[in-house]
Amino acid sequence: MNDLSPAAQAVLYAVVDGALPPFHVIARPMAAAALRAAADQVERKWRYFAHEACQEVRAIAAELEANR
Repeated sequence: MNDLSPAAQAVLYAVVDGALPPFHVIARPMAAAALRAAADQVERKWRYFAHEACQEVRAIAAELEANR
């Protein structure tokens, strides 16, 4: 497992906060899916204004998926 960026680590900590250890195994793909869904919704509503920000959110999701 590689080190995560501060942004990805913050997301992961938020997802697993207070969870029991078995949950930690599935937390990364769940967090990534939630980030992708949020980025999709924001981009649909504010298309051109939010595209770059949504790409950054998707990059965090990809990082979480890649570092299992």
